[in-house]
Amino acid sequence: MKIYRKELTFEIPERQAFVNITPEVEAAVEASGVTDGLCLVNAMHITSSVFINDDEPGLHQDYQEWLERLAPHAPIEQYRHNNTGEDNADAHLKRQVMGREVVVAITSGMLDFGTWEQIFYGEFDGRRAKRVLIKIIGA
Repeated sequence: MKIYRKELTFEIPERQAFVNITPEVEAAVEASGVTDGLCLVNAMHITSSVFINDDEPGLHQDYQEWLERLAPHAPIEQYRHNNTGEDNADAHLKRQVMGREVVVAITSGMLDFGTWEQIFYGEFDGRRAKRVLIKIIGA
């Protein structure tokens, strides 16, 4: 059994953005030497997300608009969490909806995706460094 760990760091200048991290995850799978196993990718911060979907700009815009309707940033006074001096309660809620992690099978040394699937980092409270963990196990 092989085990491989890698961290990615992101510092997104915008408050909210989606970044396709599939190439970085594929590079980690290759570096791991695992040909049959599992790849976990998870956000290491409570206001960011990792999810799988299509790499289509219209869909990403739809996500951002939908999330903003679901958990609007302003007015910040609407959230109890922001009474602590923060202004990111909406980011916590958006992360909860979009998810913390994904697990993808590795088959023949490659991520075993469905049609159009890609891995994304979702940022909901940017402008500071945040980490993503890639953990690969298998043979």
